[in-house]
Amino acid sequence: MKIRSLTVGVPLRWPFAPTALDDIGAFAWDLRARLTDGGYEVQTVRLAGPPLSTILAGADSGEALAYARALETAARERGFEYVSAGPVRILDAPSPRHRHAALDLINVLPEIVRTTEVTFCSVLVASHNGGVHLPAVERTAAAIADIARTTPDGFGNLRFAALANCPPHIPFFPAAYHEGSHPRYALALEAADVAVEAFTNAASLDEARRCLIAALDGHWQRLERIVRPQQSFLGEVEDDAAVAFGGVDLSLAPFPDDERSIAVALERLGVAQFGASGTLFAAAVLTSALGSVHMPRTGYSGLMLPVLEDSRLAQRASEGLVSVDSLLLYAAVCGLGLDTVPLPGDTGSDELAAIILDMATLAARLDKPLTARLFPVPGARAGDRTAFDFPYFANSRVLAVRGLGAAALLAKGEVVRL
Repeated sequence: MKIRSLTVGVPLRWPFAPTALDDIGAFAWDLRARLTDGGYEVQTVRLAGPPLSTILAGADSGEALAYARALETAARERGFEYVSAGPVRILDAPSPRHRHAALDLINVLPEIVRTTEVTFCSVLVASHNGGVHLPAVERTAAAIADIARTTPDGFGNLRFAALANCPPHIPFFPAAYHEGSHPRYALALEAADVAVEAFTNAASLDEARRCLIAALDGHWQRLERIVRPQQSFLGEVEDDAAVAFGGVDLSLAPFPDDERSIAVALERLGVAQFGASGTLFAAAVLTSALGSVHMPRTGYSGLMLPVLEDSRLAQRASEGLVSVDSLLLYAAVCGLGLDTVPLPGDTGSDELAAIILDMATLAARLDKPLTARLFPVPGARAGDRTAFDFPYFANSRVLAVRGLGAAALLAKGEVVRL
């Protein structure tokens, strides 16, 4: 098991003094060293800011670009490897004027992606209580299409996503953002290998569950000795300098080799092939086991199925066993939504909006955090093989998009509560 990310959320204002990040940077690197000394490789240290629409309420596009670039520069100078500028949030805007300004801010996000190197952006399009914001869905889909057209191989969409019902303090990007007056950190795990090992040779589903829970509880006993003596836990911040520990996201992120594949873990559990009938049941078994682990949880803490980040999942998608619809089905019981999903390059914004609508509907109805990180691949058709040159990707085949889009639905409302 590795730590995919040590993510520190910080309260920010614009304009801000870069020196305000000095202590946070020192804290993050000190904790990274402690985790490393404790036997855990920390792959990345990341910084997450408040919602972009909160920081830049009423700002023009020039100010938004200046903020994103200044934040990235200041963060990288202090050792942070990735930065989340936070989402544009529409549903909690205090007035129609603020909602209109937030919608306009979505139009700037593709330029932020194009003109930065490690900054992630997102749009929160739905919530359980607020419903689905149709104009936000429409503009988010247009932004995905814009980024696909204007970045090499459409790869800029790695740093952009539609969010639905996502709370603050998720340590995985692009969903991460901060809320509150105190800094807070959380850990995101790369732990699919723990599930692979736990499920291999398990004689029964009960034994598989017990092995997984015991293994993760064992890791927490080691991690707890590292984080507890040094940091205040959520709700126990004693002074302005303290950094609260927000918990661990138990989503068991994969890596593109078979020994660190969630799809392999489910096949070891008993599914003949990931994507075949029975996959939904196996995914629910794994997710329910996570609920019995004794780590303090945050974020999704569900089943992460990123098509291009999991070697066996990428393989099964290439074989036609995985579709956009099946990924949404799994999201209903366990998953994080649609992540790194390769789509045809000519997928229109109306078709992207329809996919986002379905994801947002699940999140709003089931009251769970979901995302859609979609990759229209320029020049590619359904069935074509992807050719991304990225060490964290396993190439697969482009998935088909069914339907003609959501233009008629989007034209018939603004906010729909489900």
